[in-house]
Amino acid sequence: MSASSFPPVALFDLDGTLLDTAPDFVVTANAMRQARGMEALTEERLRPVVSKGARAMLAATFPHMAESERHALVPEFLDVYQSLIGRHARLFDGVADMLQALERAGSRWGIVTNKPEYLARLILPQLGWEQRCAVLIGGDTLAERKPHPLPLQVAAQRIGAAAHRCVYVGDDERDIQAARAAAMPSIAALWGYRPESDDPVLWQADVMAATPAALLEPAAWPATAS
Repeated sequence: MSASSFPPVALFDLDGTLLDTAPDFVVTANAMRQARGMEALTEERLRPVVSKGARAMLAATFPHMAESERHALVPEFLDVYQSLIGRHARLFDGVADMLQALERAGSRWGIVTNKPEYLARLILPQLGWEQRCAVLIGGDTLAERKPHPLPLQVAAQRIGAAAHRCVYVGDDERDIQAARAAAMPSIAALWGYRPESDDPVLWQADVMAATPAALLEPAAWPATAS
């Protein structure tokens, strides 16, 4: 790929990369806290760990509970979230323009997320993405999930491209680890969810992007092997 063209295929994480889902999860967490007579959490408490998944969000929601108690609450957490999914979520600024730029250039794009597939699929029609998203792999689609490379490898296969012809964009270290293990160039999405203790420089992504708008130019993307 030359610096004047986008990658043939762009694969994205969902929560914290394409979609700001933190507001939905804050409402979910606070519904569970309210049911137990607890005060509401602020978004600032939950936001940094959204990309870490349900267990990490439950740890922030119920820090006083034992890990085994919190693990037992995962089904309830997902049920509450499903009941309001997408109601408060929104695209990150610049994502719509970025996806349009890829499509105009003839590139295809898809989603590889650790969110359960059934929940991710509920979001697609809300955004008008059913036909636009070329592949969707969820955290329970396969036997492995990120940081294992299998989800990225299968996404590439399903879209009909070699892994090294794709670029993966994500806001968590697991995203970059999965891409590296799949021999897929990667972009660290610095606009996503990240605890202060996480240093994205240490992830060793091929590119770090401050905003989705930074990816409107083909030259901002890492080169893919021909």
